[in-house]
Amino acid sequence: MIRAVIFDVGECLVDETTEYGTWADWLNVPRHTFAAMFGAVIAQGRDYRETFQTFRPGFDLYEEREKRAAAGIPEHFGEADLYPDVRDALAALRADGLWLGIAGNQTTRAGQILRQLFTPDVDLIGTSDDWGASKPDRAFFDRVAEVVPAEVDEMLYVGDRVDNDIRPAVTAGMHTALVHRGPWATIQWDTDEAKQLPTFRVETLLELSPLIARFNEQAR
Repeated sequence: MIRAVIFDVGECLVDETTEYGTWADWLNVPRHTFAAMFGAVIAQGRDYRETFQTFRPGFDLYEEREKRAAAGIPEHFGEADLYPDVRDALAALRADGLWLGIAGNQTTRAGQILRQLFTPDVDLIGTSDDWGASKPDRAFFDRVAEVVPAEVDEMLYVGDRVDNDIRPAVTAGMHTALVHRGPWATIQWDTDEAKQLPTFRVETLLELSPLIARFNEQAR
């Protein structure tokens, strides 16, 4: 049985196109050049943060976030940046009686934005900055398991990345759903792990409600 659904943030709930475009502007790099390098780094299985190093060696993402904030252009996302299926998918899962959470690698500032956007819709919002642990480390998923009121094998973690979301969540004992959008899922979609590891592979979050209902019916 699946009793709880926990969502990743970037490229699962939030389309990060605007934010990464803002980073390209901050680095004074053409947006298409930044995006191309970003995709190349992901395709090579490297940490996406190496993209920034390509254009500015020694780049410290935390320090640059603070500099952006001081310059009046802090990281930001809002209702317009949510994928269009998010609100309806959350409403459908809530109507199904499932416990809902959001947990991702996010800063304290992003956590505040998430709470403004989603507090009425979910039962818990947790971030890596809140917990002092980040994906793909097992400590992050152990923390999720601690705060969700269900057994670990009753949890479904939904994300767009095989490396950061699906693989470590499966290792922690959770069910998983891989959503096909954003650069990571687009690049990783046809890999063996992307085909074999997830409990579900979906094109839209709206597919989750009927898939979970069918899964739970078969488990009875």
